[in-house]
Amino acid sequence: MSRNPKNKLRESIPIPEPAHLPEPEVIDIQNIYNEYIAEAIDLIVVLGPTASGKTHYAVNMARRLSEIGTAAEILSADSRQVYKGMDIGTGKDLNEYGDVPYHLIDIAPAGTRFDLYQWQEAFEEAYKDVRSRCRIPILCGGTGLYVQAATCGYALPQVPPDESLREELELLDKDTLIGKLAAYGPLPDEGVLQSKRRVIRAIEVAQYEKEHPIQRTAYLPKKPYFIGTLVSREERNARIDRRLDERLQGGMIEEVRSLLGSGIPSEDLVYYGLEYKFVTQYVLGILSYEEMRVLLSNAIHQFAKRQMTWFRGMERDGLHIHWTDKLF
Repeated sequence: MSRNPKNKLRESIPIPEPAHLPEPEVIDIQNIYNEYIAEAIDLIVVLGPTASGKTHYAVNMARRLSEIGTAAEILSADSRQVYKGMDIGTGKDLNEYGDVPYHLIDIAPAGTRFDLYQWQEAFEEAYKDVRSRCRIPILCGGTGLYVQAATCGYALPQVPPDESLREELELLDKDTLIGKLAAYGPLPDEGVLQSKRRVIRAIEVAQYEKEHPIQRTAYLPKKPYFIGTLVSREERNARIDRRLDERLQGGMIEEVRSLLGSGIPSEDLVYYGLEYKFVTQYVLGILSYEEMRVLLSNAIHQFAKRQMTWFRGMERDGLHIHWTDKLF
């Protein structure tokens, strides 16, 4: 059974993508279903880098679970698919879902900022809804931070930064900081205490909560089962390039023009990165088509590499991901 004993969000540390892929497993969906019914699992998670077949796998798993006996619904863990009108560039592929219900897609206006805290609140609401209707929730996506926010077992407090407090705490060594944190109550897990920056943030949160009580919700998964979609680096890059050309020829440039025409400032689209950054620069005449295509292809390759590095880092933190190359 998959667990994350450190129960924490990983910091984004640049680590080279592992040279060797994990060993693939044969996923027994009937057994997963049995464990879910027995309440040994309370969420199925399908994760992996871009172009690894996550959505295809999650949709087919949902259909298979329905055939076995209980319908499943998909909750998206993609930080950009929350935005309305950003369809081609984020790869929503809504036609692939067919009759499988999905959540956490198209829940915020394009041009706005939808942060991690808002997403966790939206996830909790959707997760509670799916479970209340006796359906099986499948979390599917490649945003590692969102996956962890859904499965770390506690609600994140939305506490604004206190720059003056941070400047004051930066002058102290880590041991002194840990002593100050202990004055607020039981210390958090060891992962927080290993990083001075995270200890400072924990003090900041504790101080804010002392003065402004925060209602934390607790209806989050405690027993997730993680499945990773596995594809070789060479095949992944080939898929990325094929898919990019299909999207460029299939309306992605027109989508960006439409978003700009709706009044969204170009700098806001660039903020979303990848497709929206480079295609916006092309539409504005900053890049030629060929420059845009090459830079965007390289950026997506690097993005996929960072995703895989993140997921392998989750494993180093103690989480068990069941990797599979059998994508139905």
